[in-house]
Amino acid sequence: MTHSVSASPTLRRRARGLVLPLALLLAWQATALHDASNQYAFVPLGQIASACVELARSGELFIDLGASLRRTCIGLVCGSLGGVALGMGMALSPPLQRLFQPLFQGLRYVPLLGLIPLLSLWVGSGDFAKTFVIALAALYPMTTASFDALRRIDRRFFELAQSYELTRAAWLRDLLAPAMLPDLFAGLLQAVPIAWITATTSELLFNAGAGVGNLMQNAQAGARVDVLLVCVLGVTVLAVAMSALCERIAKRVLRWRDQA
Repeated sequence: MTHSVSASPTLRRRARGLVLPLALLLAWQATALHDASNQYAFVPLGQIASACVELARSGELFIDLGASLRRTCIGLVCGSLGGVALGMGMALSPPLQRLFQPLFQGLRYVPLLGLIPLLSLWVGSGDFAKTFVIALAALYPMTTASFDALRRIDRRFFELAQSYELTRAAWLRDLLAPAMLPDLFAGLLQAVPIAWITATTSELLFNAGAGVGNLMQNAQAGARVDVLLVCVLGVTVLAVAMSALCERIAKRVLRWRDQA
């Protein structure tokens, strides 16, 4: 009985969250059916569903979404690991901070997508170039998150750890990990949508090989608005699912904060 009572407000909150999306879908459908001229920009929902089934049956949707997902995951992992290493290095070593921080701060303000023509000249327009841009997109928030997390640690804790002559494993387990993990997960939740935006845009601009961006380019050339919308929905579903997975992992890993 208690479980059903406690679950009821949760269900009501989720139901309220669906009101606006459903209203937008109804408005979209009404606009598409109101005038045939609107159907070029506002495709009926049934046509979008048919395009989704068509792409799924041909396997094209899964191939392109899978290619984008693979690039995004690889770029996100590489950029996150590189960002954590760079942020920790700058936070723990003043010489490294003086060496890398001016360059890092300068590159942060360079539009990533503006580097694509330069990268295409250096490394071509294949998977490596696309993955490299995604890794750069993830590098910035993760570097900032790890750097800020370590800079906020009271220096007295470092002195206390040195006085106890802790091993490197104990340093990481007892001091660095508890202080850094909340900020790292916050940075990761910022990096995930940025990585997906960069992945799709880089595929549109490089336009070589499998990927959602390539499918969108072909749909634009063929004036297939329904296919374009299927691509947008597919990327949205994958990005939201990845963010939800990261949030779930963060809650499980950070349970100790609620118990402290």
